[in-house]
Amino acid sequence: MKTVAVYPGSFDPITNGHLDIIRRGLRIFDELIVLVAYNPNKQYLFSIEERVEMIKETIEEKERVHVDASCGLLVNYVKKSGATIILRGLRAVSDFEYEFQMALINRRLDREVETVYLMTGYKWFYTSSQIIKEAASLGGSVKGLVPDIVCEKLREKYMIGRKG
Repeated sequence: MKTVAVYPGSFDPITNGHLDIIRRGLRIFDELIVLVAYNPNKQYLFSIEERVEMIKETIEEKERVHVDASCGLLVNYVKKSGATIILRGLRAVSDFEYEFQMALINRRLDREVETVYLMTGYKWFYTSSQIIKEAASLGGSVKGLVPDIVCEKLREKYMIGRKG
């Protein structure tokens, strides 16, 4: 029986830290679904379609990794997809409290769904989509922190914002 995990996130944008979790997750699970989550209460730089496309362009093991999007309850998506595991990355202690709360509520909503955490690789410990967007918006180079396609898309977004 193959094990399928769902790796949810906003991925606004996807970073090399996210890709590290995906690569390492594939050592544990047979398949991964990278789920681009949409929260109507959040403001995003990239549309859901742009985020899905950037992820698809950066994924190496396309036969074992699927990319999807959802705005519903995560445990419902996990169940519907045939997965039983939520994969999450942890960076600092500050991530732990939020992730712990989410795991508890997901467990309360569906006892069949487990949450598995991978510690972020040391190279990506202080990398986050938010910090990358801030640096890029101020003209800083984020090369090496995100895939090349994401560097390009960030440059395009912020150059458009500077015109006029």
